[in-house]
Amino acid sequence: MAQSSSTMQLTRAADYGVRVMIHLAALPGAQRVRLPELARATGAPESFLSKVLQALCRAGFIVSQRGQTGGFEILPAGRATSISAVIEAIDGPICLNLCVNHQVNCKRKSFCPAHPVWAKAQKAVMTVLNESSVAELALGSAAPIAAPYVESAQTA
Repeated sequence: MAQSSSTMQLTRAADYGVRVMIHLAALPGAQRVRLPELARATGAPESFLSKVLQALCRAGFIVSQRGQTGGFEILPAGRATSISAVIEAIDGPICLNLCVNHQVNCKRKSFCPAHPVWAKAQKAVMTVLNESSVAELALGSAAPIAAPYVESAQTA
């Protein structure tokens, strides 16, 4: 069987969104950060990161301000939010398999031997992501995230 390029992993947008939120939460006080600095700190391309930042603004996690003293600032709701909420603000609902999506009625659910595994895995993933807040992760980072993003050959 040929190797599939399909993998269960976060999108780059969600990864960058989590990085941005942790970076902003790790900064002292109500500090605003401009797009170029956020791009350097997270290793994300500016043009791509601007779309991620728009989604985070729409979700009410950050605000942007134009002008000389402008930039992006994390809101209290953004500090308190879970990693799952950040991912969902960018990518939509997190779903390991279609059959565990609450918006889809899987006809095989009642007799499928794999369904309990998918449901258990979905619950475990969501538990971890729901229990991890942006503020907690920011406290765990000694310094704002500054390592450049290195894309592996598998994700290219």
